[in-house]
Amino acid sequence: MLSVVIPIHNEEPSILPLYDRLTLVMERIRKPYEILFVDDASTDRSFDLLANLVETDARLKVIRLRRNFGQTAALAAGFDEAQGNIIISLDGDLQHAPEDIPALLEKIEEGFDIASGWRKNRLDNAVTRKFPSRIANWLMKKASNVDLRDFGTTFKAYRAEILKDVNLYGELHRFIPALAAFYGARVAEVPIRNMPRASGGSHYGLGRTFRVMFDIFTVWFLLKYFTRPMHFFGKWGLVAAGAGGSILTFVGVKKIWTGQDIIQAHGPLMLLGALALVTGVILFCTGLLGEVLTRTYFESQGRRIYAVREIRTRREPQIADGAHGR
Repeated sequence: MLSVVIPIHNEEPSILPLYDRLTLVMERIRKPYEILFVDDASTDRSFDLLANLVETDARLKVIRLRRNFGQTAALAAGFDEAQGNIIISLDGDLQHAPEDIPALLEKIEEGFDIASGWRKNRLDNAVTRKFPSRIANWLMKKASNVDLRDFGTTFKAYRAEILKDVNLYGELHRFIPALAAFYGARVAEVPIRNMPRASGGSHYGLGRTFRVMFDIFTVWFLLKYFTRPMHFFGKWGLVAAGAGGSILTFVGVKKIWTGQDIIQAHGPLMLLGALALVTGVILFCTGLLGEVLTRTYFESQGRRIYAVREIRTRREPQIADGAHGR
């Protein structure tokens, strides 16, 4: 079964054309399917249109959020409600062509866990969207070691079990392939068309770039140090404490050796040493707290630090009723 999850926020002009094209594509695939629209507190008539469509199509489900939580939360709500073995996500503004869905499914059928869309020929503004996106994608590729050229697109297909290992917060939906790869997911990239918006303007601007950079650092930290935060904070804590201790030792020895007034001769240096020492201790303690929190997270939620793809075992031959083994 296929589940199509579409987050919606003020996309009234696009809903009916998207629904018509999407259902036509899904019928051609000839597999059971469901469509889940997640209305992220639209202020136009988006929900009214969706509510009318639900009355005519039993395969359609509409989820309405209480307030505008953002695209990541809307996708998470759709993923939680989806019943399909394969989940497809795409935007509701018609910039993603539903006709590209079969290409994504082909990669899943080849054995990949995630098929991620690649907007090979982007139609966005070169200064505010294309150039920042290239930088962000390059940084994310280096941080995650996942070879994708387009992390930002929502248009992806997932095996449902992969999403169970990924918890979404903030605006991390664009980095699901990187987070899933942490648990061994196999990711493929599929060229998709990038269509112009049917109407209205983009919900994202240049200011989004800075949030993406913060998210990249967050994902890098989660992928590399999530289960061992002490390796990050402890390292820098030792560097800072070592530098501070060395400075204070130098100042102390000089005071004893020469009898100088250290405050007057090396006041700023002594202050720097003390600050570095205190910073090192704080970082080291932060690492210890991170270790405790990590264990609390996994143990309290019953989560594991690994993911099992499959388990195979040799089955013993069964003896039929009434037969006697020799």
